[in-house]
Amino acid sequence: MDKAKEIRKGEALDWEKLENYLRAELPKEATEKMEVAQFHGGHANLTYLLKLGETELVLRRPPFGKIAPGAHDMKREFRVLSKLYKAFPAAPRAYLYCEDDSVIGAPFVVMERKRGVVVRYALLDCFKPFDRPEERLTTAMVKSIAQLHTVDVDKADLSKLGRPDGFLERQVKGWKQRWDLVKTGDTSAMDTVFDLLSADIPKPQAASIIHNDIKLDNCQFQPDNPDEVTAVFDWDMATIGDPLVDIGTTLSYWYEPYFKDYDLPISLTEDFPSKEFIINKYAEFTGFDMDQINWYQAFAYWKGGVVGTQLYHRYVNGQSTDERMKQFGGTAKLFGTFAKKILES
Repeated sequence: MDKAKEIRKGEALDWEKLENYLRAELPKEATEKMEVAQFHGGHANLTYLLKLGETELVLRRPPFGKIAPGAHDMKREFRVLSKLYKAFPAAPRAYLYCEDDSVIGAPFVVMERKRGVVVRYALLDCFKPFDRPEERLTTAMVKSIAQLHTVDVDKADLSKLGRPDGFLERQVKGWKQRWDLVKTGDTSAMDTVFDLLSADIPKPQAASIIHNDIKLDNCQFQPDNPDEVTAVFDWDMATIGDPLVDIGTTLSYWYEPYFKDYDLPISLTEDFPSKEFIINKYAEFTGFDMDQINWYQAFAYWKGGVVGTQLYHRYVNGQSTDERMKQFGGTAKLFGTFAKKILES
């Protein structure tokens, strides 16, 4: 199971103040003292397990330090998860949003705890007895993404979550603004990709609820079932927009031979199906035309270069003590170069 562990150095919160706040805001079922632990899987938002007797809750808050404009939006995550679970059961139900920084130093959301296993880089032992487990896990993930993209936004009461008109244009411009805040060193590839993306923005085929960071390790499975995603995590960037943005993001996290000589902390092993398998499965589940998928892939890699630089920027400026962040210093040049290669091929 994906277990919570000890609190990382420098990431403890004011537990007493938090416990008092929660006891005042949530049903008073537990009298035992609150126990805390931390999930270590993510690279940005901080995720904690809170135990009050038999009650288990998950708390998510932004990372420490200066936050990029529009990033780590806990209010958005609450808006989505307080409603989406009714139409998309894999979404955890959010119970509480607190915007009072005086409680733990930042806004936070409290939600239900989902139990299961998470595949991060390689196949877990629990799935090895199954026939074609990598293919089945991948198919389940793509099917879950397709199900999300067919949720009726009006029935889910989420029609005001985003503005689909001009979505891709705003995305490209917005990520360029974030890049300009943190860029350093040789930026030529990233800047060229911005120009190429801006010159050939696709016409969206639909307007859907999109997760905006969909990948296998944001999905949870049960250890005895590789055919169904039972939870999807990390919803702070969810919005309404072009659904192919989600698939482009998924592809950017997938195994890519171009990066085989680099020790990247985001890539699966080559034992999983190819990117073409994902593209074809998604087209099968949705009926969407995938002819322009390379634009979406390039955009995702380019955006990944921005995110990686943001994480590295936080580390070198002392805003994070997470040692994993220092390995992201070269991601912009690496991802920007590959995104350029995709667009020019």
